[in-house]
Amino acid sequence: MTFRKLPIYSALLPMLIAAACGNKNQQGMQGPPAVPVATQEVSLGDAAYYDEYPATVRALSEVELRPQVSGYISGIHFKEGEKVKKGQKLYTIDQQQSEAAYQQALANLSVQEANLDKAQKDVERYRELNKRDAIAKQQVDYAEAAYAAAMRQVDAAKAQVRSTKTVVGYTSITAPFDGTIGISAVRLGASVSPGVTLLNTVSSDDPIAVDITVDQRDIYKFTKLQKEVTKNDSTFRLVFGQDVYPYPGKITIIDRAVDAQTGTIKMRLTFPNPDHTLRAGMSGSIHVLSTATKTIIIPYKAINEQLGEFFVYMVDSTKATQRKVILGEQVGKNIIIKDGLKPGDVIITEGIQNLREGTAITIAKPETAKK
Repeated sequence: MTFRKLPIYSALLPMLIAAACGNKNQQGMQGPPAVPVATQEVSLGDAAYYDEYPATVRALSEVELRPQVSGYISGIHFKEGEKVKKGQKLYTIDQQQSEAAYQQALANLSVQEANLDKAQKDVERYRELNKRDAIAKQQVDYAEAAYAAAMRQVDAAKAQVRSTKTVVGYTSITAPFDGTIGISAVRLGASVSPGVTLLNTVSSDDPIAVDITVDQRDIYKFTKLQKEVTKNDSTFRLVFGQDVYPYPGKITIIDRAVDAQTGTIKMRLTFPNPDHTLRAGMSGSIHVLSTATKTIIIPYKAINEQLGEFFVYMVDSTKATQRKVILGEQVGKNIIIKDGLKPGDVIITEGIQNLREGTAITIAKPETAKK
């Protein structure tokens, strides 16, 4: 029974194959369906954005405290990390040796002043005798020389007194200005050497400095900002990660010259620091407010990157076509276009992930284009 039905199946097979091929050809002629996209007409607008520069917090004034005399630390008169006032006593060094040298200098001065008094009396007496021609001229000359030497000895003794008195003063170390003192590098009884041993560091912290380095092409821009920025202006913001420092800053110094090797120049800003939250050595970034007027701004989602170059899809009748663009600064979810577009151009903003050069498109609502 099976072999008898075979001729019937064989006769139907060519018709089935022909029907299948016809369906395929019909589908191939129709092509892929058009991609639904959302579009936007390019226009001019204004934008405000922040340029970012790496920044380092520094103290406007900072001094390392080092002893000028040798000895042992006999007193520490502050709490580490506290505010100190100019002239406040911070450290004392054992004064026994320096005080002894000072007393010895005073005693030597007394001896030299006594010698001077004797030499002065001698020379005055010899001068009177010389007027009456009652003494040899040579003795008068000797007296004059002794008197002059005695005066020089007194001057030397006075200089020694001043020197040893200064050394005694060096045994007391005071704050050079108002600021904050750090953690002491020495403890009571520690031996110190002049100019070598680091005792501590004092730095000012209100206001405080923030240093940045900018490209030489921005010098003119920052010079204008230095003159234009006023108190409480938000042109300059200090940022640490996601945290924005609450007080605005201003430019105080633009370095004298450009670094010829890097083509950059250093600039210093100052920020109020009433809460003492900023510490020297902190790293952050300075955000500088910039504005662009009558510029082309489009949604960043319309940008398509290929091998380091950037493109947008344009509407060409019923097809999509690519156009290369030059990007500027990003402003939130938008991007400034420096070159490649002009007002009136129509770009595709939704559905670009499904597009290629020449893809057929249909203008759809944004909700449909996202799918």
